[in-house]
Amino acid sequence: MDNANKLKEKLQQGQFCLGIGITFNDSAVTEALGHVYDFAWIDTEHNGMTLERVEGHIVATRAVGATALVRVPWNDPVLIKPVLDIGADGVIIPMIKTADDASKAVTACLYPPEGIRGYGPRRPTNFARAGGGDYCKRANQKIITVVQIETAEAVENLDEILEVPGLTSVVIGPNDLSGSLGHMANPSHPEVVKVIESVIARVRRSSVFVGIAIGSDPDQGSYWMEKGAQWLQFGVDFGLMVERADVVCGIIREKAESRKE
Repeated sequence: MDNANKLKEKLQQGQFCLGIGITFNDSAVTEALGHVYDFAWIDTEHNGMTLERVEGHIVATRAVGATALVRVPWNDPVLIKPVLDIGADGVIIPMIKTADDASKAVTACLYPPEGIRGYGPRRPTNFARAGGGDYCKRANQKIITVVQIETAEAVENLDEILEVPGLTSVVIGPNDLSGSLGHMANPSHPEVVKVIESVIARVRRSSVFVGIAIGSDPDQGSYWMEKGAQWLQFGVDFGLMVERADVVCGIIREKAESRKE
């Protein structure tokens, strides 16, 4: 939970934060990249990563001082609870469309009376050395709950979503949002960009933080930072690897071809 506080404090102080998307099973990826990122976005929505693998990534964030956020596959307490019990600093919940959806996500992350989370933490209590009622109160205060805004319906209901008590942040999912707006896989479409800009502006008028998940283009990242985004999910492990491999191999192969001429 200390790393959850680190991220919250940075955002509260106005620092711009970056997170790396984690999809590989090997926790060494998080250990290596966590030194240059504020948080790891450990993704279980779009790959087959098991809880054991997720736990390894969480341990790696502790080694490098990064915050561990786990994106669960769906807004379901059954999926959220074990992720928190193995030590995630927070969760990212996809496809939130209404205030009721957001409320269910928040309550799944909190212990009673504020929420419905069942008691059974392991690593967060230092394996029962620091559990009990005091732990539950601290956990409720520190946990990071992020919901994804990625449909036209969510945009329409945004103001009500932002009023949900206990919500830490929203994050815009440009690709799914573009599909919901009729421009699938085209997040750069002018209509999509306009909607994203409006979402950021509306969130900034609230007490909730706003982030956006994008690729690893620095110009694009700078654009959204200037528009008011407070954090980015900036790059994914396999994407960074492939991009760099394409560049360096392309340079060498081009030189090799030029020698034949």
